[in-house]
Amino acid sequence: MKSENTPFRGGPLDGRVLPVLLGPTGHPPKWYEVPVPAADGGPATVYAYRRAPAGYSKRLGLQRGWVYEYAPGGREHFTPKWPWTRPRSGS
Repeated sequence: MKSENTPFRGGPLDGRVLPVLLGPTGHPPKWYEVPVPAADGGPATVYAYRRAPAGYSKRLGLQRGWVYEYAPGGREHFTPKWPWTRPRSGS
């Protein structure tokens, strides 16, 4: 499998560059979660990072790769918005 060295911004991994496995499309995953075990043996803390564009070239505006940005609120829940569903009523 291919991997790509991806920089991290913010949070406990700020400034680090880690190899991240690429998916079948050649992109890293949209979310990267890092579990950190607690020192006292309690539940592990999970830090979440969201994939974002690293920048764009000046001349053609092409994307220059990916970077992971720290998401302090954790991973966002995604529900698909199907065109045939209606919004729920407030009853």
